[in-house]
This record gives sequence, C-alpha cells and structure tokens, in this order.
Amino acid sequence: MNSALTHVGLQDQNRRFVGTGARSEENRGAGFRPAFMDADTFTIYESRFADGRPAPVHLLDGLPDELVVERTSSGRVAAVKASVVAGFVRATRFYSREEAARTISMLPA
Repeated sequence: MNSALTHVGLQDQNRRFVGTGARSEENRGAGFRPAFMDADTFTIYESRFADGRPAPVHLLDGLPDELVVERTSSGRVAAVKASVVAGFVRATRFYSREEAARTISMLPA
C-alpha cells in the first residue's frame, strides 16, 4: 500500500534521482516545470507556493485542499493523498520522474 506524499518523501525522491534529469534543477532548461498528478483523477497541478505563484521546485503547500490529508499546527501542508505523484509538465504533458529522466537522457547535449 502506498503512503501519503510528504516533504520527506519529496526529499527522498530528489536524492534518488540526482544526476538523472528528473529534478527541477536539472531539467528546467529543457522546459520541464515541477508538477503533481493525482493518479485517481489524472488531474495535473503545477507546483505553486501557498499564495499561488509558480514554484521552481516541488512544494506541497500550493496543492488544493481536496488533496491534503494532513497539515501542521501552523497550517502548512504536511502530507497529500497517496495517489499524488510528483513529476513535471513540459508543454501540456505530465512526465513522472522516471519519464523525465528518460526524456532528458535522449535530448542532445
């Protein structure tokens, strides 16, 4: 069973994908923007700060309330539904981290 996505989970993913092109710092130049997809509904959410501005990295605070399963005492998002997948949007297509890594590896240097 999958568990809710948390800040720690995002950090773990970033460590696992270092050097693959599946991190915001590594694929921004190729037009990838950090995003999330709810695998239950296939709805895509670009990563945003809590105030709605686009975020340069994956942040949970800008996700809508219907995805949130836990908040901190200060109101920040602590966890979102297990069906939420961190990935990227390029043009209008969502890429999982694995798909982004494959795509980056095929782009000319």
